Amino acid sequence: MSEHRDPRDEMIGHAGQITIDPDNVDPALFVDDEAIVGDIAAQGLQLETVPQWRLAVRKFRRHKMAMVGLVVLTLIVVGAILAPWVAPYGETEQNLEHSLESPSANFWFGTDNLGRDSFSRILYGGRVSILVGVAVALIVGTLGTTVGVIAGYFGGFVDSALMRVTDTLLALPFLMIVIVLARILGDGVWDIVLVLSLFGWMTLARIIRGQVLSLKEREFVEAARALGTPNRRVITRHLLPNLVGVITVNVSLTVAVAILAESTLSFFGLGIDPTQTATWGNMLGGNEGFVTTAPWLVWFPGLAIVFTVLSINFIGDGMRDALDPTQGKH
Repeated sequence: MSEHRDPRDEMIGHAGQITIDPDNVDPALFVDDEAIVGDIAAQGLQLETVPQWRLAVRKFRRHKMAMVGLVVLTLIVVGAILAPWVAPYGETEQNLEHSLESPSANFWFGTDNLGRDSFSRILYGGRVSILVGVAVALIVGTLGTTVGVIAGYFGGFVDSALMRVTDTLLALPFLMIVIVLARILGDGVWDIVLVLSLFGWMTLARIIRGQVLSLKEREFVEAARALGTPNRRVITRHLLPNLVGVITVNVSLTVAVAILAESTLSFFGLGIDPTQTATWGNMLGGNEGFVTTAPWLVWFPGLAIVFTVLSINFIGDGMRDALDPTQGKH
């Protein structure tokens, strides 16, 4: 006959400590908290609660695709950052005698019609494409969070005015407006960042507004307001910490959307000027005529975009599962 074991024994860790991990412990064990704590004290054990950030990291590490995405994205980012030292050739270095050469030991990803090494240009182009994605995500995250928090917390006329502006911008044809603004502002890196940021914050603003409308009805927020806590302190100390998960996930996914948007504009010749710097998008747009004669000029920049965007999306999924307690376990 097998010996009966108390499920609470699974919580006992090293050095006489008990670690409470909500992922692995049945909540029903804690119906009578005082009895359990008293039992723990009687045995000379020490109760240790696992910090929320540690649980989030643990859940993220269990998400296999998120970890694969993190490894791939890290390699891409490190390669882009170290491009001046990793790339075998310069970004604009030409070898006309080797123009349109297929992939080989000397030119891993082949060369273009000017004899420029595609592998080197992809590394340098990644610096710009990733910079655009991160910059747009940070601006969008700041604008969207600010508008959403203000609208949801103050309500009334402020909420109505901000949401009508948001709805109006959401109703506009995004691609057409972005193309027109790109033509007006210019084709520099920061021009494209500004254009994409101005029309990328609305969805996040609506998500944050909905979260704030729910949070401000919670007891801890109502108690803080009843005690006369200033609105700024209520927002910074009680609301924003509870929005970190939603903001983080949406900002991470915005990086992927911005990279795709920049690539689309550059492909149509409306993005970053290829004579100034290489990006994955303008490498695609400038070589579409070689799809049949030199397909490597299209395949490799396209794969760089695909791997980067997929990696970011996988990481975003892992962060969502790790930071949202309602998501399933991995």
